[in-house]
Amino acid sequence: MPAIHTRTLGNGLTILVEPMPALRSASVSILSPAGIIRQPAGKQGAANLLAEMVARGAGGLSSRAHSDALDRLGVQRGVSCASRHLHVSARLLGSNLQAALPLLLSQVASPLLEEAALEPSRELCLQEFEALADDPQQRAMIALRQKHYASPFNRHPLGDKETLCSLTLGDVRAFWQSCAVPGGSILAVAGDADPDAVCQWAQAATAKWSGAIAPQALGLVPPRGLHHEEADATQCHIALACEAAIETAPDAILWKAAIGVLSGGMSGRLFTELREKRGLCYSVYASYAGAAEFGSVLVYAGTTAPRAKETHQVLVGELARLRDGITPDEFARAKVGMKAGLVMQGESSGARAASIANDQVVYGRPRTLEEKAAQVDALTFEQVDSFVRRTELKPATTVVIGPKN
Repeated sequence: MPAIHTRTLGNGLTILVEPMPALRSASVSILSPAGIIRQPAGKQGAANLLAEMVARGAGGLSSRAHSDALDRLGVQRGVSCASRHLHVSARLLGSNLQAALPLLLSQVASPLLEEAALEPSRELCLQEFEALADDPQQRAMIALRQKHYASPFNRHPLGDKETLCSLTLGDVRAFWQSCAVPGGSILAVAGDADPDAVCQWAQAATAKWSGAIAPQALGLVPPRGLHHEEADATQCHIALACEAAIETAPDAILWKAAIGVLSGGMSGRLFTELREKRGLCYSVYASYAGAAEFGSVLVYAGTTAPRAKETHQVLVGELARLRDGITPDEFARAKVGMKAGLVMQGESSGARAASIANDQVVYGRPRTLEEKAAQVDALTFEQVDSFVRRTELKPATTVVIGPKN
């Protein structure tokens, strides 16, 4: 694949372009630092409310006019809010990129944020709260992050329901003005795109956009340990978090390989031991969650209340058993799984746009697929086996949602 082109505009906006000559489509990923961690004290929910409102008119166009303009260009798009960023994503024909890019950038740089959009947007945010009641697995993982991560990364992704109901249009506008700034924002484009043209179009579209934001520091770590949320249900949801290396650490790749042994599909140890052999749970997985500031291994198991205690014991036992070492077959499967993920990412412009944007946040630069593949290729059985034998995978935080036994 061609090289990734990186430029920074005078206003601070970082532009990343990865041409993919075999494609006629292009994907866009815009990250602006108006994420959950930036919400002012007492304004939890402002980030999600802003994410709903920026799609309701921007760049001087009404909600309908802006939406129609993107629809006429065949743009498939979405807006979401994550810990660090407000995220605008889109997929379209590369030939329509020149016309679509100003419309997409305007959602971050110049949204209308009108009074008429406030209550419909708030109602959608409140519906997300209601939906959580029917999704105990997601509630368990949210609670795990709240109990394990340092502030402000442990904030509830939907904010606080009571506070959300009290937010004013002025609150949303103030949050956007202070946080949705070009300094710290990233525009990533992958697919049928010319780097010079993308930079020219982006510069013209953001000429009046200004501002910068300081890095977000980590705060206090919450009390960890065991937390039980009682629920009148027949199911029990168990979530664990273990400390791990940060994403940029040299051994982060070894953590990923180890988790591939634990949770590499139906051949992974967790699925094999807990579901296939013992029939303890209907769902079980582990994942490595790395960031520039912290790293963790997150584990989940969903089971029935009578089998919750045994499920938890076996789950913790399997994490500990990793120190006994791995087999060559397990290593081979984990390595193939990692390589397959990279191959599939290389065939998706959306995955590449999101990946290079995330790399810019974490590493301060985008990484090519070749660089990532070489890192995986360099792994040896001896490296991973030695790593797991000297690494303790012990839960620091446990969250259980279900009846008390």
